[in-house]
Amino acid sequence: MSGPQCCENPPSLNPNSGAGHVEQLGGLSCYIAGSPQSKLAILLVSDIYGYEAPNLRKLADKVAAAGFYVAAPDFFYGDPYVPDKIDRPLPVWLKDHGMDKAFENTKPVIEALKSKGVSAIGAAGFCWGAKVVVELTKSGYIQAAVLLHPSFVSVDDIKGVKVPIAVLGAEIDQKSPPELVKQFEEILTSKPGVDGFVKIFPGVSHGWTVRYNLEDAGAVKCAEEAHQDMLGWFFKYVK
Repeated sequence: MSGPQCCENPPSLNPNSGAGHVEQLGGLSCYIAGSPQSKLAILLVSDIYGYEAPNLRKLADKVAAAGFYVAAPDFFYGDPYVPDKIDRPLPVWLKDHGMDKAFENTKPVIEALKSKGVSAIGAAGFCWGAKVVVELTKSGYIQAAVLLHPSFVSVDDIKGVKVPIAVLGAEIDQKSPPELVKQFEEILTSKPGVDGFVKIFPGVSHGWTVRYNLEDAGAVKCAEEAHQDMLGWFFKYVK
């Protein structure tokens, strides 16, 4: 169901990473960053390694510094994927952490954000999280979306998108190879009334926006370029 690329470069999880804090929101523990006075919120839906990944939290802090209220929920209830658990390979773990369930669990989080006075919400999904976010785009729960090296997202999913969406893909990606991402682009180009943006980053692999090595200047630069593209999309449509 899911290739080895989904598991490459696992992060060293740290519950204390980031400048924000963890609080309950809509029944889920969420990493929160940014001013609660902001009326504009961004939901970050993680990959299989969850919301304690330092690079994900660093990105949440960056988005918050741009003026958004950011929430990165723990959709795995403290049970992110652990690569060296040989008795629980990824297909088995995925049975306990389906994206359909996460989509349902997102709804109370969105309601909780609205109850705080948030008037517009964008969502970014990474790998596993991209499938959750694309479901949100079909039903009007959010105002804009960004999919970063998506997994499990199909042509039919993109056909159902109803809000502005950006897809940031990797040149080296078994889950969403450039050929598939280009199909996404063709569909979005032909959809009247839905603005789309598609970009394939050369020389990078699946997971590059959140699982980069801080010591690798080239990898950091590519990740930061994708982060800026994501932010630019949210500046344009979450307002």
